[in-house]
Amino acid sequence: LHLRLQFIDYYSNSTMVFIKVQKSKAYFSRYQVKFRRRREGRTDYRQRKRLCTQDKNKYQTPKYRLVVRFTNRQVICQIAYALIDGDRILCQANSKELARYGL
Repeated sequence: LHLRLQFIDYYSNSTMVFIKVQKSKAYFSRYQVKFRRRREGRTDYRQRKRLCTQDKNKYQTPKYRLVVRFTNRQVICQIAYALIDGDRILCQANSKELARYGL
């Protein structure tokens, strides 16, 4: 229940009165929730838009980015690009593969 107290002074010499203002059913019926990842605090969509948007003079060319993820045991590097229905991973490498190369 969302409540807000409003301070009203009807007359300058009288005592002050508190009136409880409740949000109506119309407020909640029109309320639109934020994206799930925004609610969780995982994605800043303003920053993501600037990061993933390609220049218009490059037409449909994808804008690639290097994504580095750190787990408890390894490091994963991925090359990704964004599409409307979700990001695509082009290729990936992880630190476990380095043993094959003697590192």
